[in-house]
Amino acid sequence: MSRSPGRKQENHKISSELFVLTYGALVAQLCKDYEKDEDVNTCLDRMGYGIGVRLIDDFLAHSSVKKCRSYSETADMIAQVAFKMYLGVTPSVSCSSAAGNEFSLILDKNPLVEFVEELPAERASLCYCNLLCGVIRGALEMVHLAAEVTFLQDKLKGDAVTEIGITFLRKPEDRKHKR
Repeated sequence: MSRSPGRKQENHKISSELFVLTYGALVAQLCKDYEKDEDVNTCLDRMGYGIGVRLIDDFLAHSSVKKCRSYSETADMIAQVAFKMYLGVTPSVSCSSAAGNEFSLILDKNPLVEFVEELPAERASLCYCNLLCGVIRGALEMVHLAAEVTFLQDKLKGDAVTEIGITFLRKPEDRKHKR
């Protein structure tokens, strides 16, 4: 049997839809398990962190990227390679500090919310995609970059775009190994 040329694209579409629906079911279950949105947000971040710690090995093995020399290169690598590789989207990157250690990843389209219209009023402080923050933080920590990662804007909360803020917590010279 031969494969039709469009078969691989179709399988990718099905698996991404399954992932998005499964993620939605996970968030819904966490909302049932925890009364407070902050607890759900913390749980999603913790889960994402665990994923990021493990995902960085796959990323480094399959992306053939070289060592980043600056925070700017790191932010670009996250947006242009990692997001594209794992979520199929490429956020734009903007530097939001004179020190060059704060960046925003701006997503016009967030694949994790493909089937979500809006958050219920009683869940206004829920950060539905907080898993992404944990993934980024965990992956960065595994390459010895401490960072604070938070959602700054969210389309599910009525904002025009989804924006993830990354603040690198150490100066570049702090990353050098001392002998």
